Amino acid sequence: MTVIDRRRLLAAMPFVWAGAAMAAPRNLVDAPGFLASPFTLGVASGDPDAQGFVLWTRIAPEPLEPGGGMVAAPVLVRWEVAEDPRFRRIAQRGDTIAHPELAHSVHVEVAGLAPARPYWYRFLCGGHRSATGRAATLPLPGARLDRLSFVVAGCQHYEEGLYTAWRHIAAEPVDFVFHYGDYIYEGPDRGPHPRRIGGHVVTPIRRHIGGETYGIDQYRLRYAQYKSDPDLQAAHAAAPWFVSFDDHEVDNNWAGDRDQDGTPPALFLLRRAMAMQAYYEHMPLRARSMPVDGRMAMFRDARFGDLMHAFFLDTRQYRSDQAQGDGDLVQGPEVFSSDRTMLGQAQERWLFDGLARSEARWNLIAQQVRLMAMHYRLPGIAEPVASMDQWTGYMHSQRALLSHIAGHCPGNVMTVSGDAHRHYAGDLILDRGDGRVISSEYLATSITSGGDGVGDTDDFTRNVRRHTPAIKAMTDRRGYVLCKVSRDAFRGELKVLDTVASPGGVLSDYAVFVSERGRPGLIPA
Repeated sequence: MTVIDRRRLLAAMPFVWAGAAMAAPRNLVDAPGFLASPFTLGVASGDPDAQGFVLWTRIAPEPLEPGGGMVAAPVLVRWEVAEDPRFRRIAQRGDTIAHPELAHSVHVEVAGLAPARPYWYRFLCGGHRSATGRAATLPLPGARLDRLSFVVAGCQHYEEGLYTAWRHIAAEPVDFVFHYGDYIYEGPDRGPHPRRIGGHVVTPIRRHIGGETYGIDQYRLRYAQYKSDPDLQAAHAAAPWFVSFDDHEVDNNWAGDRDQDGTPPALFLLRRAMAMQAYYEHMPLRARSMPVDGRMAMFRDARFGDLMHAFFLDTRQYRSDQAQGDGDLVQGPEVFSSDRTMLGQAQERWLFDGLARSEARWNLIAQQVRLMAMHYRLPGIAEPVASMDQWTGYMHSQRALLSHIAGHCPGNVMTVSGDAHRHYAGDLILDRGDGRVISSEYLATSITSGGDGVGDTDDFTRNVRRHTPAIKAMTDRRGYVLCKVSRDAFRGELKVLDTVASPGGVLSDYAVFVSERGRPGLIPA
């Protein structure tokens, strides 16, 4: 346990906390003494708007020890935001508190900055200075913006590969990163032995610490292990992020108040609440997303001038339980029932209203699971099957969304998603409609999950391409999607690595497509 100097306590001295005058707790440690840097988990910024952003760090001098090596007392942390990377022109500074109730994480909501420009930030605590991060404010809503770029990435199983993709992402000159989920995986350390994943054998590159995550301390340890990776830290420090959780931040394929094992909902909700608290503690999220009564407010939007209006969805908290017991199955009547939902009424109404009112050149739907209707054959089953965990298991919701896009904003909506551990690029066609293309989707492959993969020559890829003609590209390799948006074109670059099993993986373009505003559909570039 790191020794903290308690020689100076602030009884009730006011100080600035995230822009507001606050009274300090009586047990505040304002001058902690650390034997090593407490900023072992890096820094991050997120949820930017035209006036500011949220800054994150966690004070954890010994991140893999109980409590991160901290005593159970609040600690004073200073933050600085500058107009230049050498901090010669300080834009704002202040003090905040790292509370033990939140694992000594801090979430500073900076406001009052100039729009459409970069800023640099850092933290100071106990005589130590954090790494410097780069953030940026958004343009004012409605202001002319000619171009922007962003990365779509997620699914980063620690055991199944190195975070080489994050190192490449850190070097991309992007405006933001969208992390679609599966930031951690909840499973236990299964030892060094090879395992079969997706039809091929993967040898663990690294090992999880401990068993499956159920309690708050286990989730915190898992995040600390993942966030100790220097490549992931570099990507967080390079650009602001918009984050969403999917399933593995809690438990595989959870849906609303149900897990995949039949645990009584009241018990599963206890686990979900602890998982959500740990998620908030480790993400650059605003206070509006702090868990309350075991729930998180995660669906939100962002406006990038007049160029793009982005809608970040939550496809886990409000969905109905998977149809037909989950799995990849022939779509039965339950799949099409209007009683089942992917988004819940409130979120769906918010999304539909936002799309209908949007005046941006482009609209982006950023979410967790595949929207396009993908089918393939299984041996011994006459009809093609579809995933009950993706939108193909919630066809009433899928039809409603595509119908709304077709009726209110045709030709300027693009979707990005993840979860499937493969790159997919394809067009979105209304089920039982007239066959016309309504929109398109880029599904970003995993950062590591699935290991190196097998490319696009495997039987599963051929099977899917044969039964899903709307798919334009598909490969089982690791990487991310780089999106470049201009006033009349939306470009998607499917980036792949030749390996994540050893350092130095080489990055290349697997496929590149362009969509023209007003003409839905992917065009090879």
